[in-house]
Amino acid sequence: MISHFSERLRLWSLVLCASLAAGCGRPSTPAGAADSKVSGAKPLLKVGFQLDWYPSPEHGGIFEALAKGYYRDAGLDVTIAPGGPGSFPLPIVGTGRMEIAMGRADDVMIAVQQGLPLLIVGAQMQHDPQAIMVHDDGPVKTFKDLEGRSVMSGPGAHWVGYVQKHYGVNFNVIPTDYGVGRFMSDKGFIQQCFITNEPFFVEQQGIKTRALLIAGDGYDPYRVIFTNRKFAESHPEALRAFMAATIRGYTEYLNGDSRPARQRIQAENPSQTDPIFDYGIAAMKRYRLVEGDPAKGERMGFITPERMTELQKTLVELKLLDAPMPLDRFVRFDFLPPPAALGK
Repeated sequence: MISHFSERLRLWSLVLCASLAAGCGRPSTPAGAADSKVSGAKPLLKVGFQLDWYPSPEHGGIFEALAKGYYRDAGLDVTIAPGGPGSFPLPIVGTGRMEIAMGRADDVMIAVQQGLPLLIVGAQMQHDPQAIMVHDDGPVKTFKDLEGRSVMSGPGAHWVGYVQKHYGVNFNVIPTDYGVGRFMSDKGFIQQCFITNEPFFVEQQGIKTRALLIAGDGYDPYRVIFTNRKFAESHPEALRAFMAATIRGYTEYLNGDSRPARQRIQAENPSQTDPIFDYGIAAMKRYRLVEGDPAKGERMGFITPERMTELQKTLVELKLLDAPMPLDRFVRFDFLPPPAALGK
């Protein structure tokens, strides 16, 4: 599995290098992005942020911070670039084409071992929304029930190895087509999903579903915000300001007026209707994906050495990492604001 990831990383790098050689620059600034200067103040620092997918409700806190001017107030001119199946956030940030991006902690850790100079600086979500979606009246009730079945899953889905080893089960993996058509036409179909997203579309068609949250069953990587190590060394205060503004954005998006983020996202991705936002926000709060569980010491945006160490141990056991790395090779904890600064 390490060689598979290495090949993907090599491919990403080749694609990115070809793009840069052809003269590709930073994506154009979307409508409404901050100007490079504030009148009477020093120039804003331009920062490119790469999403992991097309703009959607899960990204609401970032768009909330942009729409309400929190990044601008922090001295940052933030440009948000949409993601998608071919966006390659890891090598894009690793080669310095973009300054910051989001992704899963496990992917970042593996990419660092493969040589990319990446650094995790905070959490976008305390828990990954990836889940297994099944039909409500189907036979799969637990992960053990996946034995001998087929599951449609995304490329590089590390949870597969974890579930198979943890439960001693074996199942076939079908490459994802990024849709729900096959699920809706086949009552026995099983697929990976975001618990905040795909079940909504299926249930809109009158099909009842159940979802098994992978993070709730032991494999629980953060969804993280990461940067290029060189940028972190050159602009530490900018990163701290970015994380504080992002946490503030998510706080208001989930618990206050989400309309600024909704409007900005809908302008870029009209398919994200208000009912989708309502569903996504409710799921994020229900499963404590972003805010975490205070009783367990979890807080919005925050990461801990204990969870990073435990995740790394799991990746070594799954042979996705060759050996443990010092934590400071892939993560730093000093870019997050103290709790008092957040009013907590």
